[in-house]
Amino acid sequence: MTSTTLPSAARASRSARLGLRATPQQEAILRRAAEAAHKSLTDFILDSACHAAEQTLLDQRLFMVSGSQYSALMDMLDQPPKDNAGLRDLFARKAPWDAA
Repeated sequence: MTSTTLPSAARASRSARLGLRATPQQEAILRRAAEAAHKSLTDFILDSACHAAEQTLLDQRLFMVSGSQYSALMDMLDQPPKDNAGLRDLFARKAPWDAA
């Protein structure tokens, strides 16, 4: 269960304190969004920040591999491409937004 889906009972046990400063405009839009989501300002900010943090971590492009795994990948990339009829067919089609 991620922090963005914690039940309200678990939220009551929060003990870490975070501080931030915002412009009046930022505060106003955060408050309006929290009201629209039927959440407290704290819950809205924490849920939104945790969601963004999870997405950032999921979007990481750095993968740690062993030397042998790296060599195997480089060997595969050095191989000539294999014929792929399905891919060839896909690239031969017009994109839906280009078809008129």
